[in-house]
Amino acid sequence: MPKDRKIGTPLLHELLDPCGRPSHGASRIVTLWCFCLVSPALHTAMTEKHRQDIAAATGIVIVKVGTRVLTGPDGLLDTGRIESLGRQFDALLASGRKVVLVSSGAVGAGMGRMGLRTRPEELARLQAVAAIGQSCLIEAYERVLRAKNRHAAQVLLVAEDLQDRVRYLNIRNTLRALLDYKAIPIINENDTVSVEELRSSFGDNDRLAALVTTLLGAPLLVLLSDVDGLFDRHPSEAGATLLSSVDRIDSSIESLARDKAGGLSKGGMASKIAAARIVTGSGASCIIASGRNDHVLEQICSGETVGTLFVGHETTMPAWKRWLGWSADTRGRLFIDAGARDAVVSGGSSLLAAGILKLEGTFATGDVVSLATVNGREFARGLVNYSVAEVQRIVGLKTEQIAAVLGYCPYEEVIHRDNLAIICRDEEAL
Repeated sequence: MPKDRKIGTPLLHELLDPCGRPSHGASRIVTLWCFCLVSPALHTAMTEKHRQDIAAATGIVIVKVGTRVLTGPDGLLDTGRIESLGRQFDALLASGRKVVLVSSGAVGAGMGRMGLRTRPEELARLQAVAAIGQSCLIEAYERVLRAKNRHAAQVLLVAEDLQDRVRYLNIRNTLRALLDYKAIPIINENDTVSVEELRSSFGDNDRLAALVTTLLGAPLLVLLSDVDGLFDRHPSEAGATLLSSVDRIDSSIESLARDKAGGLSKGGMASKIAAARIVTGSGASCIIASGRNDHVLEQICSGETVGTLFVGHETTMPAWKRWLGWSADTRGRLFIDAGARDAVVSGGSSLLAAGILKLEGTFATGDVVSLATVNGREFARGLVNYSVAEVQRIVGLKTEQIAAVLGYCPYEEVIHRDNLAIICRDEEAL
């Protein structure tokens, strides 16, 4: 594969209708795709121009830094790395940009402070180590930023904070106020109270960073890792090539994730690709790059070709639908037939009862439910107009039949298109 070729670019036959004509909105993509095949130099120039455009339009940068970047092999915080990050944050602020940091490292820092060499398995002990490490972590950032007359602001979240609409908006307002004060919000999951069994865990800080990006409507998320980006095979293999950009996250991209077990980090390349899918689906872009590069953020914000760029969708999703699509808590799931799925995703239609095959969960009118294909792959979320008992009675019915079955028909749509958020348009991923 050519070194500068992109992965995840649509094949021509996927962009043509049955008569061989370009499908809706595909003409420009097909033209650019063809030029990229015959002219790698042109493709490289286009990629560089895209990065420069993103850098120029980025007023708020969300940066996530992982445990492996922040800690050494012994589990102790790498103060030199934190100083490097502080210097880069100062440079970005001096350029007029705003910075939000999502930082891992609390458990690793706590292990280092306590002299532990293995991650505790008991939940209470793990949370205790995180509480000890969190103070070490914020202290390290505060010390570096204070020396540059900058302010660090600690923000601890659990998943429920973003699932609830009111709390979601309150957090957004607080973060905006901190940015207006030119402070750097340093966000982490509240490990001391977050319990996965209670469904209050984000799972990893890559996902948390993606949700913060959608929360603020930021145009760029930078995931700093211990690798240079996404490679076409495991980076340790001979001939491994760094992918400069990815236009579409499909199964071929997801198959490139090569997570490795580690004693400190919960994340990995798979979680970073999942985070990139969230961000690009909302219209923002994502870059995975090495956090051990002392100038990585400055290079990215200068439009240089660093790491792997995941290109955002052309249409930016409205704030309401960003919450609906990724942060809101779902109460049930509707399984949709192929025709209804196409009408919702490609045609911008509402979901009608006729397109529903079956359902699961317990939900009331106004709750958020997931829309999935028959094989269970989620592609959208929305606010349902009927309760679970009502939907069970009208599954598969035409709209004009609803009143005869229920005795009333308050809504023609089970979910109106204005209350629908499409989170996966790629048929291959479904």
